[in-house]
Amino acid sequence: MYMVKDEWGEFLVRLARRAVEKYVRKGKTIKPPDDTPSELWEKMGVFVTLNNRHAPPQMALRGCIGFPLPIYPLVEATINAAIYAAVDDPRFPPVRESELDDIVVEVSVLTPPEPVEGPPEERPKKIKVGRDGLLIEKGIYSGLLLPQVPIEWHWDEEEFLAQTCWKAGLPPDCWLDPDTKVYRFTAEIFEEEKPWGPVRRKPLV
Repeated sequence: MYMVKDEWGEFLVRLARRAVEKYVRKGKTIKPPDDTPSELWEKMGVFVTLNNRHAPPQMALRGCIGFPLPIYPLVEATINAAIYAAVDDPRFPPVRESELDDIVVEVSVLTPPEPVEGPPEERPKKIKVGRDGLLIEKGIYSGLLLPQVPIEWHWDEEEFLAQTCWKAGLPPDCWLDPDTKVYRFTAEIFEEEKPWGPVRRKPLV
């Protein structure tokens, strides 16, 4: 059984789209709608990704921010993550109103991260591209990559670990360090087929 029903996924994508548009156009934050399903008030991790539909997958990213841990109600976290992805991703300038027609919205609802146990050299065998996302932590550094990223870039498990280390600002082989904590999680992903278009559940493989 899916954790997130298709209709809930569509609700979240539409909500993220409205949140981005309202903030970009008016500088205002929307409130959760009155018809929000009660299940979406549960605390869950979520990321909102904005992609440029005219760019190839490996160059399409326009913003991606979220909350890895289930510390906020999903409906509120989705609104805030959508706004942050549009205007606060440090890799990109804020989204302009003129770009809204070219942006496709994607929402990833996360399971709580679980530690990858065992010797560091065994870590590639304990994760799976096409299923897992990764969170890596060492000291004050941390980095996260969603499950769809290694598929888009055609990485194997070792490269996925290395790239997550790099995302954390750490050496790419830091996953071999026993002091580095590696967590895996899964995600249910929903995306617009085109701006304001139909919403579909995104398969990973």
